[in-house]
Amino acid sequence: MNLQEKLANVMFPHPLKTPEEYEAMYPARNLPEGARVTRVAPSPTGYLHIGTFFSALVDRLLAGQNGVFFFRLEDTDQKREVEGGADNLLSGLNTFGLTIDEGFVAPGTVKGDYGPYKQSERVAIYHTFVKELVKQGNAYPCFCTEEARAEARTRQEAAKVRTGYYGEYAVCRNISTEEAIARIEAGESYVVRLRSPGSEQNRIKFDDLLRGTIEMPENDEDLVLLKSDGIPTYHFAHAIDDHFMRTTHVARGDEWIASVPKHLQLFRMLGFKTPKFLHISPIMKMDGDSKRKISKRKDPEAAMQFYAEQGYSADSVQEYLMTIASSDFEDWRRANPTAPRENFPFNPKKMSVSGALFDMDKMTDVSKGVISRMTAQEVAEAVTAWAAEYDREFYALLTKDAAYTVGIFAIDRGGNKPRKDMAKWNEARDYAAYFFDELFDGAFELPENVSAEDAKAILAAYKDVYDETQDKSAWFDTVKSICEPLGFCPEVKEYKKDPEGWKGHAGDVSTVIRLAVTGRRNTPDLCAIMQLLGRARVMARLDAAMNK
Repeated sequence: MNLQEKLANVMFPHPLKTPEEYEAMYPARNLPEGARVTRVAPSPTGYLHIGTFFSALVDRLLAGQNGVFFFRLEDTDQKREVEGGADNLLSGLNTFGLTIDEGFVAPGTVKGDYGPYKQSERVAIYHTFVKELVKQGNAYPCFCTEEARAEARTRQEAAKVRTGYYGEYAVCRNISTEEAIARIEAGESYVVRLRSPGSEQNRIKFDDLLRGTIEMPENDEDLVLLKSDGIPTYHFAHAIDDHFMRTTHVARGDEWIASVPKHLQLFRMLGFKTPKFLHISPIMKMDGDSKRKISKRKDPEAAMQFYAEQGYSADSVQEYLMTIASSDFEDWRRANPTAPRENFPFNPKKMSVSGALFDMDKMTDVSKGVISRMTAQEVAEAVTAWAAEYDREFYALLTKDAAYTVGIFAIDRGGNKPRKDMAKWNEARDYAAYFFDELFDGAFELPENVSAEDAKAILAAYKDVYDETQDKSAWFDTVKSICEPLGFCPEVKEYKKDPEGWKGHAGDVSTVIRLAVTGRRNTPDLCAIMQLLGRARVMARLDAAMNK
């Protein structure tokens, strides 16, 4: 046994599997040729940010239908961990419709053969490969205290060179193996560092799926692989995990570009194939005349919980984010209005390099379109589910009569030009209020050209001819039949020829009826509304309006 092997055994005296055993445990995936394996790998440090969701959406798109998209929890920084953070992240991804194939697929549910999918449960794997690096002379124990590191930084600043643990400032790099063994056996605390073979004078190149070829200085820092408690750093752990989970493509924020030289060096020294990288620009928003990143502190729309509380549907959120994920999505959607998003041929080259601009007005418009294409049953179920969590009073009304609730959202739904009355479920209460006596206040304001006396006469006349069995055409004919005796023109075109000769036209008469029944000037088809409300309720509302 040589000295390096002895050092490795002193550092890791407990039994460990060999690298070959792990290679056998996690073989290459049995997937179709060219299939991609992607991952979302957040830390459980808080709520689900829209940037994290957007990155996960891109990973899902890259994996497509033939690949694998998995969730791995990177919980090595336990000081920043938030209780329930992992479940919050998963719930957010699930709520907004991202299908996770493997790993943590939902709170409390894990599946797949390439786990554990939590880094804190994979420590033995990391130790195996650090031990191998130590045996090879490619890693070493570092005993530097915080004071020693601070002193080194002071010297670097005085010399006007970059700070970091490299070259002559890598104090423990040149400690003899015998000294290292003696200090470990004496109980000194240490971290384990990579013995970087790099030089900042050298350049490395890599191909980014969005940005093309990027050239950067090679890494020469002796990175920390294991902290003093034996827990790995992110840089080291992610290389091990992406290899053994057989990740082929990594989509992540562009703040990680600076770390690519470190990651490429780690993959090479571990003997692993490097995944392809896609560095995503941040989502931006306008702040006055300038653009900035969406901020956790400043912008409520930065949290995916905001969209849940507002009641944006999963389809609406994904449909909008697709418009900023790919510049050709909107053209594809116009050509394929009913096709599932999974059919879209996503190309990362169509993403924005400078950062897509988030537009809440456009988000709302897209959402209106999505909801307008949903069936009445789908809308009723979605509104009810949202109200169960965020508006219990409305939920109680919606669940009194499920068929009646579906009927509310069925009016004017479908056809070539569906109405776009709602963008999110928190608007449903106001939209549907007049269908429920508990929410209908009966207040309305007459059109300027209709007096209270004429309105009362219109309602009295209509009560005498109201027939709840009529279809839309017959209903409007009935409305027109009461116009002329009341001084209103039955035909709008005729009224325009002689507006001075009439009090108004049939549209004004129907507006008075609409106001009495719904309290609104603008509603879906009034005939269908009245049929759903039923004769007794309609007559009661007509009477109440006349009494005002």
